[in-house]
Amino acid sequence: MKVKVESTRTIKPLYEGNPPLTTSHVPLSVFDKVSYDAQIAVIYAYRPPTPPNSTIELGLRKALGVYREWAGRLGKDEKGNPVVLLNDEGVKFVEASGNTTLDKVMPFKPSASLLNLHPSLKGVVELVQVQVTRFTCGSLVVGFTAHHLVADGHSTSNFLVAWGKACRDVIIQPLPLRDRTIFIPRNPSRIEYDHVGAEYMPKQIKKNDHFLNNNDTTFLDDIVVHKVHFTLEFLAKLKAKASAMNGGARPYSTFESLVAHLWRAITKARNLGGFETTHIRISVDGRARLNPKVPNEYFGNLVLWAFPTAKVKDLLREPLPYAAKLIHDAVSKVNNNYFRSFIDFANSKVVTEEDGLVPTADMDKHILCPNLEVDSWLRFPFYDLDFGTGCPYIFMPTFFPTEGMMFLLPSFIGDGSIDAFIPLFQDNLPTFKQICYSLD
Repeated sequence: MKVKVESTRTIKPLYEGNPPLTTSHVPLSVFDKVSYDAQIAVIYAYRPPTPPNSTIELGLRKALGVYREWAGRLGKDEKGNPVVLLNDEGVKFVEASGNTTLDKVMPFKPSASLLNLHPSLKGVVELVQVQVTRFTCGSLVVGFTAHHLVADGHSTSNFLVAWGKACRDVIIQPLPLRDRTIFIPRNPSRIEYDHVGAEYMPKQIKKNDHFLNNNDTTFLDDIVVHKVHFTLEFLAKLKAKASAMNGGARPYSTFESLVAHLWRAITKARNLGGFETTHIRISVDGRARLNPKVPNEYFGNLVLWAFPTAKVKDLLREPLPYAAKLIHDAVSKVNNNYFRSFIDFANSKVVTEEDGLVPTADMDKHILCPNLEVDSWLRFPFYDLDFGTGCPYIFMPTFFPTEGMMFLLPSFIGDGSIDAFIPLFQDNLPTFKQICYSLD
């Protein structure tokens, strides 16, 4: 697949009435500061008829007028604190063309060719980038990249839906909520949990970890991103099996059951030693967990993580309900008390005055083994991005070859089935393929 860039330009917000001042800024919250300091890219595919690029561009300008942060830049305030500068410097907008029909390259398999469908993620000052690529059949692919320090998946998907509304001349409602005062620490503060090792780690440990993990990039050729489709029927059986020992308790969720299954299958495929410890990093959205609840339209990051952990021998020897319970219990503990404890800790002198702690969230780490990370996009309305001629028929992450970092998405079939994108070492793939549909 050859993609030719036709034009690149900067798109600035379009405001109703007088434009606001470009000298203000928004501080990064304690949740923004521990998020991933990196651009994340997603890809949408649309069948013809598709709207002209001018419609997509105008809608983007209108949406940026509501979500100003995306048109700004990361910077510092007068005290040196990290902020988003609301300077309206704009986002990158790229027009491109493909030399084939989309059917020849769809449904996309996870490969490096996907990187041609969105702007580069490296050395970028823009907080959002868009690439519209038109194929000879009239199909359209929209590649979208956004900086994770500005917003989490929940907020980003709200923006994408608003972009579609602006293209269709639909009023953008509800408006984003930006009230950071809801994250003020308690007085007196109550740090009830250990946040070093969860959200933060000592700088020296991270430095050593990177030295071991990232200086040699030759192994990247050995990592394959394998896409697995789990049917609704299989997921129902998996959920029943995972919940079989619950007694009268509520069944585990489809997410908990599937992640438990994948944790066991990938651990087995990796052929790890029985006494090694393995954990999964699972994002937990705080909007519904904080008390009082934070409205869904809150714009920014509001995610912490659960870390279910097990010895390899226990994970593989015990049945599926063992892993499902570990996941369920770990996620349940990231509750209002945990979020409040984190807010108190992140505002304490340990973090604000000592320079020895850094976030554990890291997109530059290429090998997670013996651990895993799961990014669940199952509840985000990504399929609702309608520019005026209908919703996308495929939505997916870009090619991201980090061994052990899984993405879970609702399948484009739309029947409740799930697609999992799983990066593994080539040598571990045959075993994983053998067992990924086994209910044993």
